[in-house]
Amino acid sequence: EVQLVESGGGLVQAGGSLRLSCATSGFNFDDFAMGWFRQAPGKERALIACINDRGTATSYTDSVKGRFTISRDRAKNTVALQMNSLKPEDTAVYYCAADPMCRTMILSEHWGQGTQVTVSS
Repeated sequence: EVQLVESGGGLVQAGGSLRLSCATSGFNFDDFAMGWFRQAPGKERALIACINDRGTATSYTDSVKGRFTISRDRAKNTVALQMNSLKPEDTAVYYCAADPMCRTMILSEHWGQGTQVTVSS
C-alpha cells in the first residue's frame, strides 16, 4: 500500500521558516518524482515544487522561487520542503505526492493527508 505522511507544519510568524517532511512507503521511491502541493481556503490545490526521481532537477512555481527548496533523501525515502521567508499568503494545507514524472505530477493518484501551515502577519 502506498503511503505518504507529511509532518512539520505549524504556526509561524511572517519572515520565519518551516521544514516540511514527507515519509513514504509502499512503492519504489527511486522510480518516482516527488512533488509538494498546497491548497489555501477557497482555492484549488496547486503544485508548488517538484523534484525528479534522481534528485537532479527541481522546479518551482514563481511565487515560491528563491524561498522554498525541495530535496529528497533516497536512503530514507523521504522528501522535504524547506520554506524560508514565509508570507501570510503561504498559509495553506501542504501535501506531498508521487508520480513517475514532474510533468505529470498534477495527475498523481498518490497523496498524503496534508499538513497545515499558518503564517501570521
